[in-house]
Amino acid sequence: MQPVDFTTLTAACSELSKDWIPARLEQVYQRDRYTILLALRTLDRRGWLEISWHPQAAHICIGTPPPRQPDTFTFSQQLLHQLNGLALISCRPVVPWERVVDLQFARRPGEPVLWHVYVEIMGKYSNVVLTNTANEITTAAHQVSPQKSSVRPIQTGQSYELPPALTGTAPALDEPFSRWQERVSLVPSALKRCLLKSYRGISPTLIEAIAQAADLDPEQSTDSLTAEDWQQLFHYWQAWLQTLATAQFSPGWTATGYTVLKWNAIQPVASVQELLNQYYTNQLNRQEFSQLQYQLSQKIQSLLAKLQQKIDSFKARLQQSDRADSYRQQADLLMAHLQEWLPGMKSITLADFETGEPIAIALNPEKNAIQNAQGLYKQAGKLKRARGAVEPLLAEVEQERDYLEQVEAAVAQVDKYQSTEDLEALKEIREELIQQKYLKAPDYGRRNANEDSSVNFHRYSTPSGFELLVGRNNRQNDQLTFRVAGDYDLWFHAQEIPGSHVLMRVTPGAEPEEVDLQFAADFAAYYSRARQSDRVPVIYTEPKYVYKPKGAKPGIAIYKQEQVIWGQPLQAEQYLQQSN
Repeated sequence: MQPVDFTTLTAACSELSKDWIPARLEQVYQRDRYTILLALRTLDRRGWLEISWHPQAAHICIGTPPPRQPDTFTFSQQLLHQLNGLALISCRPVVPWERVVDLQFARRPGEPVLWHVYVEIMGKYSNVVLTNTANEITTAAHQVSPQKSSVRPIQTGQSYELPPALTGTAPALDEPFSRWQERVSLVPSALKRCLLKSYRGISPTLIEAIAQAADLDPEQSTDSLTAEDWQQLFHYWQAWLQTLATAQFSPGWTATGYTVLKWNAIQPVASVQELLNQYYTNQLNRQEFSQLQYQLSQKIQSLLAKLQQKIDSFKARLQQSDRADSYRQQADLLMAHLQEWLPGMKSITLADFETGEPIAIALNPEKNAIQNAQGLYKQAGKLKRARGAVEPLLAEVEQERDYLEQVEAAVAQVDKYQSTEDLEALKEIREELIQQKYLKAPDYGRRNANEDSSVNFHRYSTPSGFELLVGRNNRQNDQLTFRVAGDYDLWFHAQEIPGSHVLMRVTPGAEPEEVDLQFAADFAAYYSRARQSDRVPVIYTEPKYVYKPKGAKPGIAIYKQEQVIWGQPLQAEQYLQQSN
C-alpha cells in the first residue's frame, strides 16, 4: 500500500486550505480504531474531513459521510467536547519536510488559536493529538507510555513535543546542479538509496516517479549514470521542487498507485481529496475484505467439523440401537427354551422362530436363564430409548449443519473484492453469525440490524429484459424472498443444494420465455455450492409457494408447486466475463 509522503501531504493540505478553510466544525465521528471524521461547514459547502492514523494507510482528506451507526469511541467524544462549534482556521505542516500537520481551531477566523490537532502521518507511529494553547496534551488517539517509548511518550497532561527531526539535507530549489550531483554520488550505490540517504522529506515512491520520468532505473548504480542522465534527473528533481513551491499539483492514477505530480499520471483525478479518499478507501476495504473472508471461512469450517463429529457420534449410537430387536429376539428365544439351559453355560445356540437358522446367545454363567433373558430385555429397552433420544438430536444437528453449509456457500461466492458491496455482503454474514451466537460481537463497528441491504443484491437482466436479483447472503435471501418478491415474480433455487435465492421480477401480464427461465436457472446454479458442476438441478416456483419454517434460521425456506430446470453455471460465468 502506497504511504502518504511529504509531497502528497503538502498537496492535500494546500487543497484543504484553499477550498475548506475557514470552516466551522459541527460534528466528530470515529468510524473505527484508526479513523475520525470532522464535519466541516463553509459558506458554500459541507463535508467530512477524514483523518486516519492507520499503520499502513495514515492520511488526511475530505472523505465520505459516516455510516448511520452509533459512535462508541471516547476519543471522538473528547474531540467533540473541546472543538464543537469552533472554526478550523489553518491546516499546514508544522515543520518543513516533516509529515506532521497542525489543524488550528479558534472561535472565529482572525481570533487567537484555542486548540491544536496534530496529525502525525508516520507509518506505524502515526497518531492524532489534541493540545491546548499551552501545548499540553488533552487527549490522543494512541497514548504512548514511557515504558513503550522513553524518547517521546505521549500522555494526557504532558507537553506535546514534535517527533525527532529527520537526518539528511533539506532539498532546496536554489541548490546548484554540481552540488546536488556531488551529494548524491558521493558514495556510489543504487540511485534510490543515494537519494534517500542524502535528502529528507522524500520517499521511495517519489524517487521512483522522478527516475521513471527521467527514463532511469531507480535501482541502477550512480556510477552508471551518464552526464545526460544526471541532467535529466536533475531536471525532474527541480520540477518536483517547483511543484511544491507553487502548489501546482496534478493528482492522478499511476500503474501501481497514485501521484500528485503531472509527469507520471496515467489518468487524472479532479482533486487530491478525491484521489486519496478513493485510493485508501479501496485499499483498506480490500485488506478488511481479505481478513474477514479468511476469518469467516476458518470459523465456519471449524464449526462444520465439530458438527460432523457430533453427527458421526449420533449415527454410531443409532447403529448400536439397531441391535435392540436382536437382543429382544434372543431374549424371546431364551424364554421359549428355558428347559435347554444348564447351569454354568456361557452361551447357547437356539433355532430362529421364523427361519430356523441357529442363533448363538451369549450368557452370564453366574445367572440363570430367566435372569439372562431379563438382562437381554433390559438391554433392548435401553437401546430403544436411546434411539428415541438420539434421533431428534441428530435431526437438530443436521439442520444446523445445513444452515452453516448455506452460510459457507455464501462466503465462497464472494470470492474476490470488486466493490464496497462485496465487503458489505461479508459484514452482513458476520453480523448474522453474531446474531446466531456463532461469533462474539466486536467492541465496535456493529451493523444496524434494521439497515436496508436491498441495494446490495446482485442485479442482472435476462434476454427479454426482466430484472434478476440474487441474494449475496442469508439476510439478503430472506429479504429478497419474503419482502421484495411480488405476486407475479418467479423464485429460483438450486435443488437440495446450498445457494442463493434468485428472484426474477415479472411485471403483470408479462410472460418470461424459455431463454429467460434458463438464464435465471444458470445464475441460481452459479451462485450455489455446485458452481463447479456442468449441470445443476434448479427449481422455480411462485413466491407465494415459498415458506419459512417457524423458528428457522436465516436463509432457510421450504417450497411447493415447484418445477425443475437444469442450470448451467458455466453459461452464467461466461456472461459475467463478457460483461466485465
